[in-house]
Amino acid sequence: MTELRHNWKLEEIQALFALPFNDLMFKAHQIHRQNFTVNQVQISTLLSIKTGACPEDCSYCSQSARYDTDLQTERLMPLNEVIAAAKTAQANGATRFCMGAAWRNPTDKNLERVIEMVSSVKDLGMETCVTLGMLTDRQAQRLKHAGLDYYNHNLDTSPEFYGQVITTRTYQDRLDTLEYVRNAGINVCSGGILGMGESERDRARLLQQLANMKQHPESVPINDLVRIEGTPLAANDKLDSLDFIRTIAVARILMPKSYVRLSAGRTEMSDETQAWCFFAGANSMFYGDRLLTTDNPDENHDMQLFARLGIQPERSAPVEAAVCQTCQA
Repeated sequence: MTELRHNWKLEEIQALFALPFNDLMFKAHQIHRQNFTVNQVQISTLLSIKTGACPEDCSYCSQSARYDTDLQTERLMPLNEVIAAAKTAQANGATRFCMGAAWRNPTDKNLERVIEMVSSVKDLGMETCVTLGMLTDRQAQRLKHAGLDYYNHNLDTSPEFYGQVITTRTYQDRLDTLEYVRNAGINVCSGGILGMGESERDRARLLQQLANMKQHPESVPINDLVRIEGTPLAANDKLDSLDFIRTIAVARILMPKSYVRLSAGRTEMSDETQAWCFFAGANSMFYGDRLLTTDNPDENHDMQLFARLGIQPERSAPVEAAVCQTCQA
């Protein structure tokens, strides 16, 4: 049985990154086999239910009102359009439907409309996930009562590098929201973005933050920066593929039972890079031609890649709710 640790030292994580590539792959793949059905990948679909005009200054994001990215701003989608998109995603093989809104934090009025969406998608038999920005403790409890399965709120990067990417909310703000989500008994989806100019040490520190939480995130999305014209990070160099694969492998070793997701940036990844990521322990991905406001490989290409690799989409299974910390003695 794989030991679940929550006390990883930075030096230990850096030592994993420093392993010869084959040794790291072998170690990560062994751990993956011990904890998951190795040739299955969980499929999620992500829909932007409210696009653009966000007041935050996240340097990677096309939805920030501070940057000129030619993004068309859209109000919160009507319920019937969300349900139609969820049905299409389900018909295409997705078992989880994720809804994202470009807010710093939702108002209670807007949250009421999102709760309707969550309940309606749950009625279809799909897992539900939302990403709405920062939450209060009470808002997290309301989402739990609506039946929300997962809440996504990424840490993005290390505490040390964070201030070079975002200034409008603090790292602690993000940790507080994750604590409210966990205390409400909602599964946590939290990861980061690679290729923003961070060092390998920053990647190790990001994974340390996630792995040393009292309970590992159930889902860990790893994004490869999509360089969007008009954002401050548009001119960044593309991350080396082997560095990305290494990060996937280290995430798998540190969080053996978490789903590690290939998220944004797959359009610029070769099939070979993605195959290595699956071997290293990635076992979840976003499926569909859009991720909020960025492109994603189309479904046909993904299914062709799965067929070439002998991978099957994971079928839906009952969601195990995160433990509600406030209900414990």
